[in-house]
Amino acid sequence: MQPTSSPQNNDYEFTATQDWFTFNISIWQPFLVQLRSDIDHAPRALEIGSWEGRSAVYLLDNFCNTHNSELICIDHFDLHRTADGRERYEKMQHNLSLPGFPFRIIDEFSTVGLYRLLEEEIEAPKGGFDFVYVDGSHEADDTFLDAELAWRLTRQGAILIFDDYEWNAEPVESIHHPHRGIDAFLLLHRGEFDVLHKGYQVIIRKTAEMRIGFLTKKGDRATDIYHDAPINIAFCTDSGYAMPTAVALTSSILVTAQRMSVYIIDCGLTAQDRERLQDCVASQTRVTLSFISLPPNSRARKDAAWAKIEALSHLPVERVVFLDSDILVRHDLGELWKTDLGGKTLAAARDVGLPMGHSGIPRQAYFNAGVLLIDMKRIRTRLDSFMDFVEQRSETAYKDQDALNEFFHDEFREISVQWNATGLGTYATMKSSDRDSLWPNGELEALNQNAKIVHFAGPTHPSMSRVLDEYNQPWASKPWGFAGAPGHPFAVDWFRMLGETAWKDWFVSDEFKEGVEKAETDVIEQGIQIFRERIWLNQSIREPTGKAVRNMVAISKRGLMAVVSLPPPLGVGLKKIEPKVDQ
Repeated sequence: MQPTSSPQNNDYEFTATQDWFTFNISIWQPFLVQLRSDIDHAPRALEIGSWEGRSAVYLLDNFCNTHNSELICIDHFDLHRTADGRERYEKMQHNLSLPGFPFRIIDEFSTVGLYRLLEEEIEAPKGGFDFVYVDGSHEADDTFLDAELAWRLTRQGAILIFDDYEWNAEPVESIHHPHRGIDAFLLLHRGEFDVLHKGYQVIIRKTAEMRIGFLTKKGDRATDIYHDAPINIAFCTDSGYAMPTAVALTSSILVTAQRMSVYIIDCGLTAQDRERLQDCVASQTRVTLSFISLPPNSRARKDAAWAKIEALSHLPVERVVFLDSDILVRHDLGELWKTDLGGKTLAAARDVGLPMGHSGIPRQAYFNAGVLLIDMKRIRTRLDSFMDFVEQRSETAYKDQDALNEFFHDEFREISVQWNATGLGTYATMKSSDRDSLWPNGELEALNQNAKIVHFAGPTHPSMSRVLDEYNQPWASKPWGFAGAPGHPFAVDWFRMLGETAWKDWFVSDEFKEGVEKAETDVIEQGIQIFRERIWLNQSIREPTGKAVRNMVAISKRGLMAVVSLPPPLGVGLKKIEPKVDQ
């Protein structure tokens, strides 16, 4: 960077009584020096309101001082309709030509000039400006508009300077003072900049990414037309799943570049849960988080499994990605978001454990509902009939997932199982005729490396029988349960992501220790009880009369024996209950 010099050379044509800039040099200099050292490209600067060019000359001497740099000045010069305006324009041209570096003057009102620059940036992107000086109209609304349009042309890390914040010609609360416009702009973009200086001038550094926010007909970048539109993400969770929801949300944010609008369907969160979840997005200007409470009489209040279906009538969006809480996102969700549904209502991946469903529903292509891309406009047209269907059908093993599969069996587009990788390290690679026919080329084994969304299937706390089953090891369970997720290739990644959330100390907390102790005790007691029932059942069957076991039903979810209305001879009614595949 060349040494700084005040633009007072005798060759310049400045009006001595109109120097409203030189006293700012001592404030500007350190910021410009640092900015110039930070950028690795030819600098670009934009000035709104130039008068005779004092500040513009300073920028040419000290910032835009290479032959590849660019300085653009916007000033209307009375649209050349007055002698004073034409004189200022001539002086401006003369003064800016002296340093010998590239410059451009847009002799229009700032709104017109800024819009022209926005159009140019859309049609031939240059990456935005590194430095912006707002010193145009003193009207508060004009100042706000100048700032907002210029902001959209300003790259991340750039410096913006607002002049006349403490101007004394009008009351600061007046609409005719730039103070109100500057304050309104700063309030609007709170969290997207750092304040470097506040006095007669306000100096900020932009921390948000550059976003123009619109396209024009002249441009040919049609594929980017929805680039700035947010990805809508929805979670359904209660207090018991708030912690894994934070992991799922944080992982989504860290790998997704596009703006996101996140909706959490509150199925029973505490105030502390909400605060901790809000912490996931606190430092993210491109992510917003909203909580939606379901009505008191909601079916989901009694059974959270139905929250996803209940939420369909409450989400204020036209398209949404539903994510279960027990997931880890490893790939940019923008790719999933852009999936062409091809006129279908939803997109989902086949269920790895039950790719053709189970005995409780018709045999057909069966998707896992842990990751769903839904066309909300389309599903709303069938929502009433779907809800009637849900109310009238008998409950089956996988509740909402079964209902969605039955009702929308011909309205879902199948996507890669990479977007919903379940059973990794456990049943995903177990032999199955359905799995072998659907994924014959090692696709399921490859998920250990290329899964885009990992879905941790299984119960939080596995039963004793699952842990002790020597023929099916390792068991399927979630990373945060007392038994962890042994053998899961992404369990360590899940724990690392937990460390990025407000629950980072969860595993050393008294709450966790007490919960684990209770869960282990409950599982042990249940295991002993089931063991005793099985022994007792066997002994009862051996009794000569068998009266003790007639009309007895032993209900088990663990693949144990059930006796249904045993007639003589004893044992005829014995049947094996199919064990459920973990979801």
